[in-house]
Amino acid sequence: MEIRDFDVVVVGGGLVGCSFACALAPLGLAVGLVDAGTGSTPLAADPRKLALAAASLNALGRLGVLARLATPPTPIERLHVSREGDFGVLAVAARDVGREAFGGVVLAGDLGSALQQAVAALPGLVSVRGTATAAGVADDGYRALDVHVSEGDPGTAASVQRWRARLVVAADGTHSPLRASAGIGVETHDYGQTLIVTSVRMGAATPGTAYERLTATGPCALLPMAGGRHGALMGVATDEADAVMALDDRAFAEAFQRRAGWRAGAVREVGARSAWPLRRLVATSLVAERLVLVGNAAQTIHPIGAQGFNLGLRDALSLVDVLAETRTSGASDPGAAPVLAAYEDRRGIDRAETLAFSDGLARITSGDSPVHRFGRSLGFAAMNLDAGLRAGFVAGAMGFRGRVPTLARDAA
Repeated sequence: MEIRDFDVVVVGGGLVGCSFACALAPLGLAVGLVDAGTGSTPLAADPRKLALAAASLNALGRLGVLARLATPPTPIERLHVSREGDFGVLAVAARDVGREAFGGVVLAGDLGSALQQAVAALPGLVSVRGTATAAGVADDGYRALDVHVSEGDPGTAASVQRWRARLVVAADGTHSPLRASAGIGVETHDYGQTLIVTSVRMGAATPGTAYERLTATGPCALLPMAGGRHGALMGVATDEADAVMALDDRAFAEAFQRRAGWRAGAVREVGARSAWPLRRLVATSLVAERLVLVGNAAQTIHPIGAQGFNLGLRDALSLVDVLAETRTSGASDPGAAPVLAAYEDRRGIDRAETLAFSDGLARITSGDSPVHRFGRSLGFAAMNLDAGLRAGFVAGAMGFRGRVPTLARDAA
């Protein structure tokens, strides 16, 4: 069996794994990337619409990824948040807080394609298509993986290589095999909701405005996109998802209209649809011996507030910061216990606050009792009246929580 040694091996060639590889490149480490390339949706064909926070745009711009997008991000200049059946709304414009935009919207597949191009251009990166299984931690300070390298068409026998790394970065998704093999536990919650993703054309949407209407069965959102279209997200009860997916375009447009209301006008056109079950999964630890978790392997959260990928990207960028600081201090082992402890500590505030925001908002907004309704309405009123509360909400939505990673910071 061929044996290859690395400083860092990244397992998972998704959005977060590729972003991490790009951000890590300037450190001059020996890096390997294992891209499973499996699943029902290839990275470049992912139909989801992503609201990238301002912090994420900062980082992806500095990494040269935004310049590779087929279509530039559509700016989110205004936020309009309401709850079905409640009085009051939260409406805030970026210019009110001294910004041009809160973030921007991209197609996940477009971002995936841009990241793959950026990774392919990295000098010195060893990248293979295949899967990796844990092979234990050696006494000489390496975590070993058996890498099954795909060769040719699916079903073709794969060759096996033994890769060893001072640090293994598990970016292998919600059902992370590396997390399980390291014995890291998870806490899970099924929201009983399924998110239906599509695109629509609206009759009277204000350009640059992101609308989010909260309901008992999840969010109903409109994200501005290029060409006058909107990314449309609609949460439905899981036991109703198949029936909603089976509706023809006209019937689906009527269902979406009932949920979204009329603030953005009438639904004029509906695109292809995909369905995504909503479940929360949070790892009980971010580290094990010579292993760290990033992205969905660390936490998979409810999409309310559009925090998922943005949080995972900040995981990756924070790890790069810790590794850079380690090298600056003269230390040479990226997987040493103090490095892992520093990473877990670095992610503490941002991760805890984002998880609390996402899960709390999902649970609070699903309640239909008079107490829930009154409390939410008071919350909207307080947010509109109190500049401090509004500023805190906006800062969190833009990805500026806790110790912001270097690449994600504003230029000023």
